[in-house]
Amino acid sequence: MNQTGKAAKKLQPRLVRWRRELHALAEVGLELPGTLAYLERELGELGITPYRLGPGLVADLKASTPGPTLLLRSDMDALPLQEETGLPFACTEGAMHACGHDGHMAMLLGAAAILVEDFDAWNGGVRLLFQPGEELAKGAAPLITAGVLEGVDAVCALHIGRFFDELATGQVGYFPGTAMASMDRFTITFRGKGTHGAAPHKGIDPIVMAGEYIAILQTLVSREIPASHSAVVSLGRIEGGRAFNVIPDEVHLEGTFRALTVDDRELLGRRVQEVGRGIAALHGGDAIVFWDKGAPPVINNPTFTEAFRQSALRVLPAKDIIELTCPTMVGEDMALYLQERPGTFFFLGGGPGEPHHHPKFDFDEGVLWRGAALLAQVALDFCDW
Repeated sequence: MNQTGKAAKKLQPRLVRWRRELHALAEVGLELPGTLAYLERELGELGITPYRLGPGLVADLKASTPGPTLLLRSDMDALPLQEETGLPFACTEGAMHACGHDGHMAMLLGAAAILVEDFDAWNGGVRLLFQPGEELAKGAAPLITAGVLEGVDAVCALHIGRFFDELATGQVGYFPGTAMASMDRFTITFRGKGTHGAAPHKGIDPIVMAGEYIAILQTLVSREIPASHSAVVSLGRIEGGRAFNVIPDEVHLEGTFRALTVDDRELLGRRVQEVGRGIAALHGGDAIVFWDKGAPPVINNPTFTEAFRQSALRVLPAKDIIELTCPTMVGEDMALYLQERPGTFFFLGGGPGEPHHHPKFDFDEGVLWRGAALLAQVALDFCDW
């Protein structure tokens, strides 16, 4: 373990405190006033002056000698879940950090604490970015529009948890190329004509439309996407009707589709709409379909990713640095930064437990120093790549 790793280990109690205090502050969406105030205060105590940019928080660290600038990004937002972990620092406000963003913020604060200790140890600049709205895939785009990538040469970030079964607790997974899928949301409302359940011939049944749609949706992947490609179409919500003996006027559905290529993403986006409208027309009804575009696939730059691997070897033993074999179908708006600048998005094993977005999700806090050390080491090495 090098000096960066040793410094991060010394920060472990502070990393745990940051994580727990941020966990209790969980906020949802793009407006996170409590979280932003907390981060501003903690960065100030490190001698760092952050500034608001769009919906996010940014801080620029400049070394004593000029060089390239690396952006290190953390997401900040939580999920609208009622927490069921029973942790003494659980959030009680109907929001929950069920995806590890509390850990991401703590680790980026830790990396900042390491970097500010000695500006003579590195060249160039590091831009710290705390981004809201990742769970909505709506946070990265306004920050890019606001200019967060101006003067930035590359980007790097991590995700803690258990997306990859091959990662044990504390192990680091890297993936050159496409690491994560696109993430898009769609909604559809089937409109028919309500009637008594005993006289269906007098109405137009949107529940029948919805049933046919649900069945046909699953053939989009099995019959229209090449068998060698990975793609997913899933429905997460269906709502319609109020009584057992009344055919309603409308049925609402909401879902997501994921793909690893731009072409497959566009095909799915087009077909979820065409199929819905076609089924509605067949029954004499209407369909209102909305494609809410999220993030494209996360594509890591192979050259940067290899350089990241070399940096990681300075902090952790080789057995804890794993090249991942298959992408995950989970999405991330880190993809938008990676469309604009070279970089990588890596993964830190968070230990066993419930999956992400579960009301009992938690991770092993013992790995926090590893993430902080990796982010700091990448920044220290970047000027020499």
